[in-house]
Amino acid sequence: MGESHALAPLAERTLDGWHRFVASGDRDLLAPLLAEHIVFRSPFVQSPIPGRPATLLVLTTVVQIFENFRYHRTFVAGSHDAALEFSADIGKWQLKGIDLIKFNEQGEMIEFEVMIRPIKALAALGEEMGNRIGPQLSRLKELAAARR
Repeated sequence: MGESHALAPLAERTLDGWHRFVASGDRDLLAPLLAEHIVFRSPFVQSPIPGRPATLLVLTTVVQIFENFRYHRTFVAGSHDAALEFSADIGKWQLKGIDLIKFNEQGEMIEFEVMIRPIKALAALGEEMGNRIGPQLSRLKELAAARR
């Protein structure tokens, strides 16, 4: 305990790019930050969502849905692991969440896991995500599974 950690330089560069993407919503800023075989773990589903195309779809959609999105704190747990605490609004609900991000040696994101509370805000987000991208995300998951 009490150890101080810093992200590796390439991971730090990617995290800076992530913040630029979140501020702009520009999909072209996000794509190069993600490893081809990134695994996205959603708070809605038990099984991971594999691959860059599906992760791009989810993350570019969620930045359009959230209102008043803001990061509060960053926690670094080694040279290739970070946790970002955030808050946002969705409809009448305020939410808090954590993004858990793992980077590879090239600085690309290889795992991205999201946790959100309270449950009513999570349900509202899940409903809106399903309405916007449900069928498309299902197809991308099927394609990724077929490639394995």
